[in-house]
Amino acid sequence: MTEEVGGTPDERPEQVPVSVLTGFLGSGKTTLLKSLLKHPGMDETAVVINEFGEVGLDHLLVEQSSENTVVMDSGCLCCTIRGDLIETLRSLIRRRWAGEVPPFKRLVIETTGLADPAPILHTLMMDPVVSTRYRLDSVVTTVDAVNGALQLDENIESVKQVAVADRLLLTKTDMMSGPNPDRLPERLQALNPAAPVIEVRHGEIDPDRLFNAGLYDPNTKAPDVARWLREEAYADDHDGHGHGHGHGHGHGHDHGHHHHHGHDHHHDVNRHDESIGSFCITYDKPIDWGLFVEWIEALISTNGNNLLRLKGLLNIADAEGPVAVHGVQHVFHPPAMLPEWPSEDRTSKIVMITRDMTKEPVEKMMRAFLENSAAS
Repeated sequence: MTEEVGGTPDERPEQVPVSVLTGFLGSGKTTLLKSLLKHPGMDETAVVINEFGEVGLDHLLVEQSSENTVVMDSGCLCCTIRGDLIETLRSLIRRRWAGEVPPFKRLVIETTGLADPAPILHTLMMDPVVSTRYRLDSVVTTVDAVNGALQLDENIESVKQVAVADRLLLTKTDMMSGPNPDRLPERLQALNPAAPVIEVRHGEIDPDRLFNAGLYDPNTKAPDVARWLREEAYADDHDGHGHGHGHGHGHGHDHGHHHHHGHDHHHDVNRHDESIGSFCITYDKPIDWGLFVEWIEALISTNGNNLLRLKGLLNIADAEGPVAVHGVQHVFHPPAMLPEWPSEDRTSKIVMITRDMTKEPVEKMMRAFLENSAAS
């Protein structure tokens, strides 16, 4: 009998990766979902939506396996939220294990228009049943190429949706003629340097480009840290505000707005954007896990609403391999112990996307907490 060394992640109950699909109102999420549901690459995917009617599934209904679940031709399983999200997810788990619905390998949750994804993620993480069976893989945000710039100007919520995404889908680009006057792709990249901006026409996209943005590579089941952390996207932010990413735009790209914004608030058109920053903090000594947790708790209690997203790969004292941490606003995942470091580098790296926070004070606070141990 061969013994598994150290218990790989596969020893735990299999966790289904969850992608949360969020987006601006009118950004074509429904069109996107419609074409996604038909895509053969969506087999073994469960999609949770608010109402079948909204997605116009009625004529696509192939095999109605129960009142709130439908299996599509593509093999995609569609489920509407009955009661609340948690109840729906729990019942999906039960029915999956009982063989009442086809097994699925990933879950997509579609949220309504202005929803902040954090409460949904919070729900996923805090529920004792759901959190053992699902893990957050990615947040996908759809942005409408036609009205996106205006929505960013008017809603801080929209700006936050962009900032916390792993993938940004620029929809309705087929309706834009000529060059893009708003320079929206650059603006999205400045708000969220590590998320690829993917143009989608007529809602058509390969699901593989959309999902699988999480820590574990779906094909090998092994962690792909570099792809997940993408810390190189934050490499040259000397101003600590995440705006110097070599995208060739300082703070000057708002003069494009003066010509076609009839209103006179153009001077503060980018005030929301300016408040969003991103940076990477590194630490080169092993970290005491208890002190790290104390620091994060202190950070959340002082800056919870402004800490939009955090991803980190940590060198924890006494851990055999690196530990991955991941948080979206107040929601922290259970840390993942990884079997090995991706390279020789043992530096801890923490990537943050924040609002009205800069790198220096956060870094200073971290060091104060972590170096406390040396004194005692």
